[in-house]
Amino acid sequence: MEDHPASQPLVAESASVAADVVFGANVVVHEGVEIAAGAVIQDNVVLGKQPLLSPRSANRGGKPGALRIGAGAQICAGAVVFAGSQIGAGTIIGDQACVREHAVIGEQSVIGRASGVDNNVVIGDRVSIQSSVYIAAGTRIADDVFVGPGAITTNDRLVGPRAGELEGPQLDAGCRIGAGAIVLPGVRVGEKAVVGAGAVVSGDVAAGTLVVGVPARER
Repeated sequence: MEDHPASQPLVAESASVAADVVFGANVVVHEGVEIAAGAVIQDNVVLGKQPLLSPRSANRGGKPGALRIGAGAQICAGAVVFAGSQIGAGTIIGDQACVREHAVIGEQSVIGRASGVDNNVVIGDRVSIQSSVYIAAGTRIADDVFVGPGAITTNDRLVGPRAGELEGPQLDAGCRIGAGAIVLPGVRVGEKAVVGAGAVVSGDVAAGTLVVGVPARER
């Protein structure tokens, strides 16, 4: 049976796609996208989407540039990856996940199903972000970090329409964030620290410690 024309990938002329990239059905690749060798782009993926911002949005800086997908990366069904971002070699972006503009994700990392990585986020190598996680704009995540399902990072101390600088948390190398935990703006979670499931982290967590509860306290 012949494929229906609508199932074929729609690739902009200015996109650069290695010869062995595998496409699923109904893929859209916008202008300026670069996809390296061995990448797999599954069904209904959108790559290189330009952001549509509210006039009141704090996210400024002009039109994002190229989206770069590293060698052997896999973008799973229904995911949307915006222009101006970088996806490292061997990284997996899960089903229905969203990666916003100017995000940088390192090599061999995983962004779980239905998770959101907001703009100007930096994620290191071998990071495991589970399903339905929200990573707020400006968050910095070092290598070998684990973030459990349903966890949330935040970046707005004012929680309202007043102007103020957004400051995402910093998660240092090897730390662990339990399922459903909330990490508040500007908080630093130290190297190899553990945040228990459901904790609300309002202050810095020292390296190698365990914090639990609401508010999170060392145990």
